[in-house]
Amino acid sequence: MPHEPTRIVVIGGGHVGLTAATRLRRALTADEATITVVDARSYMTYQPFLAEAAAGSVEPRHVVVPLREVLPGCDVTTAEVTGIDSAARTITLQVAGGDVRRLGYDLLVVAPGSVSKIIPIPGVAEHAIGFKTLEEAIYLRNHVLSRLDAAASTDDPELRGKLLTFVFVGGGYAGVEALAELEDATRQAAAFYAGIDPDDTRFVLVEAMSRIMPEVSAPLAQYTLDRLTERGIRVHLDTTLKSAENCHMVLSDGTEYDADTLVWTAGVKANPMLAETDLPLDERGRVKCDATLRVEGVPDVFAAGDCAAVPDLTSADPNATCAPSAQHATRQAKQLVRNIVATLRGGRLGKYKHRYAGSVASLGLYRGVAEIYGVKIKGAPAWVLHRTYHLAKLPTLHHKARVAADWALSLPFPRQVVATGQQHEPRRAFARAGGERG
Repeated sequence: MPHEPTRIVVIGGGHVGLTAATRLRRALTADEATITVVDARSYMTYQPFLAEAAAGSVEPRHVVVPLREVLPGCDVTTAEVTGIDSAARTITLQVAGGDVRRLGYDLLVVAPGSVSKIIPIPGVAEHAIGFKTLEEAIYLRNHVLSRLDAAASTDDPELRGKLLTFVFVGGGYAGVEALAELEDATRQAAAFYAGIDPDDTRFVLVEAMSRIMPEVSAPLAQYTLDRLTERGIRVHLDTTLKSAENCHMVLSDGTEYDADTLVWTAGVKANPMLAETDLPLDERGRVKCDATLRVEGVPDVFAAGDCAAVPDLTSADPNATCAPSAQHATRQAKQLVRNIVATLRGGRLGKYKHRYAGSVASLGLYRGVAEIYGVKIKGAPAWVLHRTYHLAKLPTLHHKARVAADWALSLPFPRQVVATGQQHEPRRAFARAGGERG
């Protein structure tokens, strides 16, 4: 009697899910396993390029990778996972039209990633925009440029100040990169407005800690802070946002002003879907794993990435877990694949152990910071390293070529500075025209 292939289901199509599914398909034959990838989006977003997409240095379509294109031999299901029943070895899906289905598995990979960590501050839910998805990056670019259009058309100085004030909450890598790239792009765009001086814009960074960019050493973080303040960016350290009601920002240090743009980059949390499962979770809502990336007490379920509490074997603290980063996610995915193959073929499972290599960040055109194994790099060399590293990590050759072409065009030519805000409500003009005819 022929042996049925093992049913492997991967939840999530991000760094972990894409890497795991690709390597599993290469390592296992179709007779050994079927592989199903489930994600609410049909594409993987390469998040390190979101800031450049928002600033106009990279075409947004070039930083997303269609899952069906890069996962031949895998079944890609576009659906939202709403639950996991590990006892019954099933996951619950909500598909198009709201229908609910159940999908069985023999081995499960849990990698739904993370979402923005939002603190219940008055006005934030109504006025803030996150910076984790391509849709948010495109919206933010259009919104920022539309503020310049609106400011150039008003004679009200208070309204003008509000329109040209841009507040970012959260001074980690994501927040600093988004702030620096958009400030750079906005200054460039302001030169095309006769009534707006680039110095009329006000960019503000609010950070609750005593320093920015905790991912790097204190000297490099201070260097970044100095470069931002030199550009006129106001940085509030040891400060929190108390209220954003009616677009009026109130900070804990007593500062108050109106701002029409509020970007929330103050950390991430594990996907809340995990709370609807029977998997063991830690106090931060992440799936508890052992060093082999198996979920504690559930040997047929593996987890990795931002949603997983994976022991950090390089730390002296026995309770330390790996930080949520793309670097850990992709490396964990590779070890996870090796362990799944070992599980199916009777091999020995290995433990995940990786010392954090460092980080690279762009601070706008020709400016950046990097720290690789303790070596600090600043300015244009760090900017080149940032682009080189992430271009190498971007999936598929043709996506690399398209991004490289975008960069090549941005060297002799300025960024495009048009706001296409109507794309967020594409039927408005059509509906208005229909109403007028009626």
